[in-house]
Amino acid sequence: MSAFGRRGGLNSGSGGRPAFGVARPMQGGGSAPEGGTQFPPLEPSSLSSDLPAGPHADAMARLTERQAASGEAGRSVVEGFEASVHKIKEQVLPRLLERVDPEAAATLSKDELAEEFRPIIGEVLAELKITLNRREQFALEKVLVDELLGLGPLEELLNDPLITDIMVNGPEQTYIEKKGKLEIAAIQFRDEEHLFQIAQRIVSKVGRRVDQTTPLADARLSDGSRVNVIVPPLSLRGTAISIRKFSAKPITLDIMAGYGSMSPKMATALKIAGASRFNIVISGGTGSGKTTMLNALSKMIDPGERVITIEDAAELRLQQPHWLPLETRPPNLEGQGAITIRDLVVNALRMRPDRIILGEIRGPECFDMLAAMNTGHDGSMCTLHSNSPREALARMENMVMMSDIKVPKEAISRQIADSVDLIIQVKRLRDGSRRVTNITEVIGMEGPVIVTQELFKFEYLDEDADGRIKGEYRAMGLRPYTLEKAKQFGFDQPFLEACL
Repeated sequence: MSAFGRRGGLNSGSGGRPAFGVARPMQGGGSAPEGGTQFPPLEPSSLSSDLPAGPHADAMARLTERQAASGEAGRSVVEGFEASVHKIKEQVLPRLLERVDPEAAATLSKDELAEEFRPIIGEVLAELKITLNRREQFALEKVLVDELLGLGPLEELLNDPLITDIMVNGPEQTYIEKKGKLEIAAIQFRDEEHLFQIAQRIVSKVGRRVDQTTPLADARLSDGSRVNVIVPPLSLRGTAISIRKFSAKPITLDIMAGYGSMSPKMATALKIAGASRFNIVISGGTGSGKTTMLNALSKMIDPGERVITIEDAAELRLQQPHWLPLETRPPNLEGQGAITIRDLVVNALRMRPDRIILGEIRGPECFDMLAAMNTGHDGSMCTLHSNSPREALARMENMVMMSDIKVPKEAISRQIADSVDLIIQVKRLRDGSRRVTNITEVIGMEGPVIVTQELFKFEYLDEDADGRIKGEYRAMGLRPYTLEKAKQFGFDQPFLEACL
């Protein structure tokens, strides 16, 4: 061996190892084309074709189509009959406001206001020498009333039961979600000032404010729909409003099973979990259906139990008679007077609750929620953002460590293992469907690790020609660790049968 650790032999003599950086082609026994046998020259036909032939051609075609798709078609356009009505509205509205007392109009309902407006609108149209038929006049009245008392162009979208999400990205672009798919909406706002006025109208109804000093706001509509508003300078395209609509009809676990969000056996197991006062964490991404699942589980709470819900913006709609919703309060202009979720959790413990339900945990309030679960408030529930049950546990550990309470990580893990009984993972799949993908039990601790076992799982199989995902819900066939808790309420046998 040489001084540099290089062995002598074949590579050490003349004609052995080539100079550094010079590679020789790897060749077989016979003559090989230039470049070596493992790098054969490309056929001219393969260079000229855009897509590879074979079983993956369809997938590659979709990739090419997506890459070539233009991003310029993202502008809401109002056409046809609606466009003509909105054009007339712009002419009528200023003259109408001259003849109307805003304070008196605010005391009337929409129907009463429409009756009062009808003769005034007729006068204004006569002045402008505009002739409308009955259909156009009714449409004009509705648009004007929506503008003065409602939320302007958003009213039309809010009244559509098929729309689940409304996303306003400035005055010229609005997207909606229908049946799990996003599409552009045919509405537009006059300008940024018009949109900003509507945003202020939304947040002021729940005692909040949005302006340049407080450019973020969470609010809710009268029907319980959740609203988030962000305004310039944080939003570069103008005022942005995100509205998550909730179904007017209460959704139950049976309805969710009917939609294919879970199997009948999973629905049975979750009914028993809700009725047997399991401590439940619902985990999932944005728009996956966590709040809907929490509302559905609340149907299984005994009507005699006192339930307190705590949220940043009240959106839960529990189906119980003895239910008290609490809501946080943001700081005032001086930055004082804020009431956090953690403050409300601590206060709720003094209000004699049977169950405490948190809309969502994001930080140090996780410690107080675990304390509530562990100190006689069985049946408490909460939601959090996470990709899987195992990650949900890790997030809970991290959130407790965010608090000012200095607790060893092992003690935090042990408290989570002692407090949480069940983790329900919900997911919004790429075809727009929302499914329960995992139901997982928290068993206890094994050394420093929290031990879990999966009771149910959704397994992806394929997708059909329309892009809908096909899969099956499988019971893992394991004996539930929480069977003893279900036995105290007389549900041990049906719970065991559902899980096997």
